[in-house]
Parts: sequence; structure tokens; C-alpha cells
Amino acid sequence: MTRVVFRKFKEDGEVIALFPEQRYSNVGYSINSYMHLGQHGAAEFDHVIATSNPAREHEYQPLLAELISAGYDDLRVMQRCRPKFD
Repeated sequence: MTRVVFRKFKEDGEVIALFPEQRYSNVGYSINSYMHLGQHGAAEFDHVIATSNPAREHEYQPLLAELISAGYDDLRVMQRCRPKFD
């Protein structure tokens, strides 16, 4: 199961998928993320949370469909999920 949190940026309304349990790299505190444009990339969780609002289902549905078509077949949509860095 892959936990995903969908957020909508306040500034431009773009939706981002955050994968809080997947570190982007072993350096720093970035997690994996996914957007329509740019697709996979690093995201600083606290910054995204501060500059966005929770996305509603009708807002994140197109991005969820894109993720499923890209091979994410075990997604669990969460409203809240914090990263855990060791």
C-alpha cells in the first residue's frame, strides 16, 4: 500500500500528490511528489502543507487517474499522513 496525500496550491490551484512515506533521497528532508507537469520530483512536506489546502476528491481525481495509469495500483488516499525521517 502506498499512502498519498493530495494538496491544492493556494497560489495557482495546481494539485500535487505527496508520498509522505517515500523519501526523495537520503540527503535532507524531501519526499517524493507527483504533478501533471514535471511529474515526479522532490517536495519539502512542511512547505507544501503551508502553501496549500487539502484537495477535494473532484479536484484530485484527474491526478489520481494519471497515477493509476502510470502503474500506481496500490494507492491509499489519506487526508493526513506525516513523513517519518529516521
